[in-house]
Amino acid sequence: ADFYGFVIPFVQDLMKLAQESKVPIKVRACDTMGYGFPFPGTALPRGVPEIFYALIHDGGVPSEQLEWHGHNDFHKGLVNGVAAWMYGCAAVNGALLGFGERTGNTPVEAMLIDYISLTGDGDGIDTTAITEMAEYFRREMNFPIPTNYPFVGSEFNSTSAGIHADGMMKNEEIYNIFDTTKILKRPMGVIITDKSGIAGIAHWVNGHLGLDADRKIDKRHPGLAKMNKWVLEQYEQGRTTSISHDELLEKAKKNLPEYFVSDLDRLKKKAALVARHIVEDFVERPEIRTMDPAKQEPVMEKLQKEDPYIQFVYVVNSQGKKITRNITDIENKAKFETAGLGDDFSDRPWFISPMKDGKSFVSDFYTSKITGALCITVSAPISDDESNIVGVFGVDIRFEDLVRAE
Repeated sequence: ADFYGFVIPFVQDLMKLAQESKVPIKVRACDTMGYGFPFPGTALPRGVPEIFYALIHDGGVPSEQLEWHGHNDFHKGLVNGVAAWMYGCAAVNGALLGFGERTGNTPVEAMLIDYISLTGDGDGIDTTAITEMAEYFRREMNFPIPTNYPFVGSEFNSTSAGIHADGMMKNEEIYNIFDTTKILKRPMGVIITDKSGIAGIAHWVNGHLGLDADRKIDKRHPGLAKMNKWVLEQYEQGRTTSISHDELLEKAKKNLPEYFVSDLDRLKKKAALVARHIVEDFVERPEIRTMDPAKQEPVMEKLQKEDPYIQFVYVVNSQGKKITRNITDIENKAKFETAGLGDDFSDRPWFISPMKDGKSFVSDFYTSKITGALCITVSAPISDDESNIVGVFGVDIRFEDLVRAE
């Protein structure tokens, strides 16, 4: 870039325009290829300190109107962002975990830690949210964060020095560069080898599962002994590398199942949330609140077509009597459309619960007697304009189809 032949004259014109219009104009210095250098004395246009010296002193841009947008192509995304701060730039663009084109952008979580380090002021920042953010990426986005990634990697603050876990816990400062428990809610960990012992495995499990106080696993737990036995067998067979996070997690799930939510339980929870959202929104529709089957059934048919994992949709009145047909798909329509019409369902949990507490209800899993599919039933109370419960709206959902749709 022709910095003094084009950039500075252009910026000066922008500042004149800002003065005349009394509208602040921001100037963003973009290093989209990551060529910048953070070191003073580096020639323009690569020297980050020089860029901001020139923009402020020669271009006339106030610090508060300056931004830096850097990339990490040469491993300088973070240091260039900090250099921009140090030399007068008010804001640095970034992304969580450095997400971005090619090699990524400046990692926001790293900038937060550096901001606190440089200023000595937390400024109300809750740094433990960094750990929560990483857990969200892993759990909800299935994003694999490298184990040694700073601040959030599963082993970023783990030692493989071969010390006994009991000794490490007596003087953590020897091995931990900062108080990771206080700042990130991440207790120091140990990398497991044949030297770790049961105490080391217990420390690893408690740390990685976030178990403390009464929930901590005691090193006398028989499941830990089984894990330790497996570890020792690995080294007896000639292993030379440490046990990985994924291997330990697999063994912990097998030998300490009571401390884990199963994949099925997780899917159950997800299915219940989706289904509950459907019925709670739907019972607010004016057509449903009329308790007139002629008005209810057309919108119920539309719902079933939009959400094909729905097996049956139906409405019962406040006495538990089914007043609508079973709204279902073409495959089941001929056989089951009128099944139960006029029957009394007042003894069913999906009817009793909403009538009693006015809340939506989600059943456990069951095999449908009608179709043989694995289902859950979700129901919600229907209220009139005076908030009186006048009926119950029910939906039977094919669990497998719902999981596929999500």
